[in-house]
Amino acid sequence: MTWLRVIILWLSFITLTSALAELPSYVAAVYEHVVVLNPNPGVAISRFAALEHMLKNLEVFEEQAALAAQQGAQILVFPEDAIQGFNFTRASIAPYLEQVPDPTVVTWNPCSEPARFSDTEVLQHLSCMAQKNNLYLVANMAGLQVCDSTTDDRCPPDGRYQFNTDVVFSSDGTLVARYRKQNLYFEAAFDTPPQMELVVFSTPFAGRFGILTCFDILFREPTIALVEDLGVRQLVYPTAWMNQLPLLAAVQFQRSFSYAAAVTILAANVRAASLGMTGSGIFTPWHEVHQHDVVEETGWLLVSHVPVLDPVMTARVSRSTGLAWLPFSGHRKREARMDEAIEAQGRPKGGWHLEAQSKPRSTESQYCLPASDECNVGPGYEEPIVFHSIMMYDNFTLVPLQGMEGNLTVCDDSLCCHLWFRRSTAPGTELYALGAFQGLHVVHGTYYLEVCALVKCTGSNFASCGGETEQAQTRIDFRLEGNFSTHYVFPGILGSGMALDIPDESGRDSDGLLYMSRSGMTTGLVTATLYSRVYSKDHT
Repeated sequence: MTWLRVIILWLSFITLTSALAELPSYVAAVYEHVVVLNPNPGVAISRFAALEHMLKNLEVFEEQAALAAQQGAQILVFPEDAIQGFNFTRASIAPYLEQVPDPTVVTWNPCSEPARFSDTEVLQHLSCMAQKNNLYLVANMAGLQVCDSTTDDRCPPDGRYQFNTDVVFSSDGTLVARYRKQNLYFEAAFDTPPQMELVVFSTPFAGRFGILTCFDILFREPTIALVEDLGVRQLVYPTAWMNQLPLLAAVQFQRSFSYAAAVTILAANVRAASLGMTGSGIFTPWHEVHQHDVVEETGWLLVSHVPVLDPVMTARVSRSTGLAWLPFSGHRKREARMDEAIEAQGRPKGGWHLEAQSKPRSTESQYCLPASDECNVGPGYEEPIVFHSIMMYDNFTLVPLQGMEGNLTVCDDSLCCHLWFRRSTAPGTELYALGAFQGLHVVHGTYYLEVCALVKCTGSNFASCGGETEQAQTRIDFRLEGNFSTHYVFPGILGSGMALDIPDESGRDSDGLLYMSRSGMTTGLVTATLYSRVYSKDHT
């Protein structure tokens, strides 16, 4: 039945391609920048010296903005910390700070009115860059807001707020948006804003975009609030993300978030390969243009045509094409007949469903848990090997994949993950394990997770399961599902050599379980994960 699988997948691809062709589009660009750093960021310098330093990075920005414009870019995103660098103290970053007026209160074009506000040289450079190249420009900088402790109880002792700040300029150089990062990541130089901000700006070519920065992507505010509360479907995302496999490499999670939330993400990361910081891309739910290079220390400009996803601009087309997917509702890339085709090739019927809130598998499962009275422990029963290993600083419960194909379950507290799999190479060549984790992550941030993860181990022993690797040879067809307590689940598939993939389909099945499936990968499988965030339990 292989021919039927190919025909149906091809017809599905043609249908999707035709539907996307009906959507209006624009040209977007992101630049991954090798930051010229201050070699002594903890030492205070003069404003003049700080400007000299920042100008070195801004000169590169100007070159890349011109190149992007030559390729038709209408919007360009630069990374977080790309103008001044990082690892400053509160005092040492002071000469880098500029006061950024609120564009909802003040209309200002720094390029045309440079004398209106003092000490705003960086804003002027960025404004003129946008104006000269006739594009919308998104950049990240160190922002300042003067405060008075006699009227503001939160005002710092030095009389100023220091914010990690994103700024957006229109194609004529006008400052149209300002966002201050809400979720800081060990940034001693900056303050958390007193009030959480949801910042959206509009463009004539694509409608609305929301703004978030780096670590924000893991939290409800502002990210989920932009998508669910305001209905934003396009996000600009300056970041300085350090890759952490097997679950949170930069492009890996950017791809997962775009797919799960049904949004476009224009993600610009810093390039510092020696620090594990790399990985940028232009992501839509169906397609991406990205790069991930942990060796070279050179910048990278990505430019791509992107379909407009703003519901205000695409309502009519979305209704006619069926592309109006809701965030976190899952996607069906194949027609229903695909399930019949797979069953005809040997998928065990009834073997893909896990009883919600129940640890034991059905009696048909080779790997049911013997704690269940219903578990069949007759001849041929093989008790699963259950072990623990640290993955991403969390203590996962895992079971190894045994045999060429199988049907197994692993649980951590009330979260149970189930996997049906069929692999291309014999066991013993590469070790894989299915892991589950439910609980509060407390290293490098505090947030509550529920995770089902199929991972390739870095060695042949169980302790290696959860380690970092980018390479795999074994191709695996699978369906992964779990009884998650939240619908904020981010499906992710990573192939050998950091090849990004998306599920054939995903969503919630008739039993209420969240699932994804994938077959026919052309590269070895490194990781397949259902990574969920339970935002309501972050502070429990």
